[in-house]
Parts: sequence; C-alpha cells; structure tokens
Amino acid sequence: MSQLTQAIKEVNATLPSNVLLLAVSKTHPVEMLQEAYAIGQRDFGENKVQEMTEKASVLPTDIRWHMIGHLQTNKVKYIAPFVSLIHSVDSPKLLSVIDKEAKKVGRVIDCLLQVHVAEELSKFGFAPDDLKMFLSSGQLAQFPNVRIRGVMAMATNTDDVEQLKSEFELTRTLFENIKNEFFKQDDSFSLLSMGMSNDYKIAVEYGANIVRIGSLIFGQRDYSVKN
Repeated sequence: MSQLTQAIKEVNATLPSNVLLLAVSKTHPVEMLQEAYAIGQRDFGENKVQEMTEKASVLPTDIRWHMIGHLQTNKVKYIAPFVSLIHSVDSPKLLSVIDKEAKKVGRVIDCLLQVHVAEELSKFGFAPDDLKMFLSSGQLAQFPNVRIRGVMAMATNTDDVEQLKSEFELTRTLFENIKNEFFKQDDSFSLLSMGMSNDYKIAVEYGANIVRIGSLIFGQRDYSVKN
C-alpha cells in the first residue's frame, strides 16, 4: 500500500460517516490525484483556477471539483461549466458574477458563504455582521443560478487549541443562526466547511461536515509550482 493510499484510509478512519473528506490537491501532480481517485476519492479541492481547469481536462469527469481559494471575478467563467462547489464566496459582487456565468452555461452552481473568523487580516470572507446584513437585504433572490449550501471558514494558523475551538464554535453558531433565520425551509443549506490537516479533528467536534485535508494526504505542498 502506497503512502498516499494509506494516508487517505487513515484520515477517513478518523471521520464520522457524515463528514466529507475533501482532498486538497493544489500544487500536487495529476498522478497523485489519479492514485487517490483509484481508491475511491472523488472530491478534490484547488485554489487556483488555471490549475483546476488543467487538471479537470485530463482527469475523469465524475470528479467533484471544489474551489477553495480566493476567486477573482474575471476567472469565474473558466470553472463555471464544471465546478461542483465554490467554498470561497466572500462578496455580493462575486455571487453576482457566479450567477451570470452559471446562467450562460445553463447551470445552478452550489456555493458556500465564506466568513472571516481568523485573526489574520490576509484571510478573506464576510465579516459575520456584514454577512447577516447581506442576507437580510434580500439581494440573494436576484441570483437564481446560485444555490447557497452553507458556510466556510478558515481558522487562524495557530497551535492554540482554545483559540481554534473558539473560532470553530463562532462559525458553527453563525451557521446555525443563518440557517434558522434565512434558510429554515431549505434542506440543501447543510454544509459547514472548516478544518484542515492540523485542526480538522477539532473542527469535526464543532460540527464540520466537510474537512479540507492536503498535507496529511499528499505531503507538503510544492511551493515552486506557479499558476
């Protein structure tokens, strides 16, 4: 059994049955994705549009591609025909563009609303109050080709377990509040994407049902890859 295969099996063994393992494959070669695919992995996460489109063009068509990185509005058109879930919706403007490009290709694109809960200012996402204000405005009704499936958050890059717990708890509470206030009759609003290789077990304790795992599966990223 290869190291990659063993790693996927080991991570899956730690996850409850309702939690999706999203293999974060950014910067890793197609051959590694093929190996993961061969043992049943179907959900892969990328953070660069060019890399995602290049991989999607040569890999099996039943792969579910997740955009997890910051998405520029002028790049949406390249992934609109095939992306499975966009985790990183961080502005009304981006939602508007996703809706427009989805309409062009006859799709309704599933999206998560990214909320900013981390200490790092470099991370993207709606501030919690701004997100509630946006949802209260009713603007979402203008985007029929977008389906909001839930919330995504990136925690602070820290070893402080209490801080991680606090940020995950804040995200879960926000998710539940939004669900009850704006999506109560919508069963499809059910996804909470949080937790990465170093903190996913804590995230699962706080309700995550999608965890984004990269280095634990594929090893450390190759930062020399340019997109």
